[in-house]
Amino acid sequence: MTAAQPAGMAPLATVGQRFLARVIDSAVLVALDFLMSAAVLGGDLSRPGDVPQSRQVVVGVLTFVLYFAYEGAMTAARGQTLGKVLLRIRAARLSDGGVPGPAGWTRAAVYALPGVLTAILIGPLFWLLNSLWCLWDRPYRQCLHDRAARTVVVSAV
Repeated sequence: MTAAQPAGMAPLATVGQRFLARVIDSAVLVALDFLMSAAVLGGDLSRPGDVPQSRQVVVGVLTFVLYFAYEGAMTAARGQTLGKVLLRIRAARLSDGGVPGPAGWTRAAVYALPGVLTAILIGPLFWLLNSLWCLWDRPYRQCLHDRAARTVVVSAV
């Protein structure tokens, strides 16, 4: 625990735990994309190259908006997405270690909504930078979405 970390706050999660939790949550994102693709494209996913660009954009936007809702609701309510539950880590307010509450929505917005810009490459570049930020951030190993929401990821055990 660092001097600036509130007394009694759980230890910070490792980068490995965070990475594996994101892998699991990325599977949720892929599942949402599959469901949105099936819904918007009428269930025929056999020839994605024949789908008009405008419909592909609609699928992408809907997918990331739903992912934002998933990430925001779960993080605001309990500090954990499915991936964090399975890795026994959680997002916590930096000020007191509590469940993020409304800050969970801020965190989710900064993480998920740039994905809407995937079509123009800004989204994936921001997403990569955001996710890697915790590798050099000190002392709390925060990603940009953590910094925006004033949260950290800690052990949930």
